[in-house]
Amino acid sequence: MLRDINLDIKTGDFLTIFGPNGAGKTTLVKIMSTLVSPTSGTVLVHDLDVKKSPLEVRRLIGVISHETYLYQDLTAKENLLFFGRMYGMHRDKLEARIHELVEEVGLQYRLDDRVGTFSRGMKQRLSIARAILHDPKILFLDEPYTGLDQHAAATFDSILNELDVSDKTQVMVSHDIERGLALADKVVILHGGKIVYEAAKDKMESVEQFRHTYEHYVREV
Repeated sequence: MLRDINLDIKTGDFLTIFGPNGAGKTTLVKIMSTLVSPTSGTVLVHDLDVKKSPLEVRRLIGVISHETYLYQDLTAKENLLFFGRMYGMHRDKLEARIHELVEEVGLQYRLDDRVGTFSRGMKQRLSIARAILHDPKILFLDEPYTGLDQHAAATFDSILNELDVSDKTQVMVSHDIERGLALADKVVILHGGKIVYEAAKDKMESVEQFRHTYEHYVREV
């Protein structure tokens, strides 16, 4: 259960949310991305209330998770066509966008293969293409490295770094302090459903110093 959450994320920020299992991290992201409706309080995404205008909010966001949200019996292209149509993309623009993205994520030679035949890393790469197909303003990354081996995680990193997401607001949930801190402009520690620590990364001396801070708040609260 989330309690007394008050969070302001500015356009272009990269926020990483840390916290132990059961802290409420995924619940918070699901509420912000309209997958779960809050029982109280207000969540605004670009001035749109997620409870009152969920469809409009979904057109502004993309979600990359350890759950790929892909259809295993469809091909990579069929998956992307399906999601593109859900976002109301014009067929000609959608086709061009699909071919652009599958090249960027390195799946151009598997476009007509069923997703069920893909490795975990390949599915995650396709899920990146799915998430940014409609050029969303906000990206939510919910433990996207879960289940990836070291090589697949490194590939995932390089794809995110190479994609033009500099103008997007990004919110990531992570257990990986080193990786999550490296990507962030701002960090939050969530524990017991509450924000117990919030700071800009440039105020931190080192990864090790933040690790001690994290352990202190998770242990003490």
